[in-house]
Amino acid sequence: MEFKTLKQIFKQLFNITLFSCLSFTALAQVMLVDGYVRAMPPSVPNTAAYITLENHGPATRLVGVTAPFAKEAQLHTLVDEDGMVKMRQVDGFDVDSHSSLVLSESGNHIMLLGLTAPLTENSNVDLNLTFSDGQQQRISLPVIKQARSAEAEHQHHQHH
Repeated sequence: MEFKTLKQIFKQLFNITLFSCLSFTALAQVMLVDGYVRAMPPSVPNTAAYITLENHGPATRLVGVTAPFAKEAQLHTLVDEDGMVKMRQVDGFDVDSHSSLVLSESGNHIMLLGLTAPLTENSNVDLNLTFSDGQQQRISLPVIKQARSAEAEHQHHQHH
């Protein structure tokens, strides 16, 4: 075979291999479906993020979050202790294969502590999610003043 022919074959094989690797990586990743960060008055140094993730690949675990606009981001859950609801930091949340993880105001959520500046309503902020397999994912969330109503959420999900 001629050198040019071999070069073309190797080039095509390289491109196919590269495309396949990128496709499998994209399929294995967890996807952001919805989410927002709660806008707070300028005097409040902390806020929270609420997200819904869908996992179209193997089971994984959300083990960390960083936010460039906060000194610390923590994974939290709500627990009932002697009739009092309290927040507790946890080391992660499981994201089962082909399922969703919902972090909401009434349960598991992301606490954003020590905001470096007040967040502007209707702006977007970036968070970096870290999973147990070492994968990282950057997400962008809108900053909104109050939670969406249950009726709006219901209507939103009816269109999907």
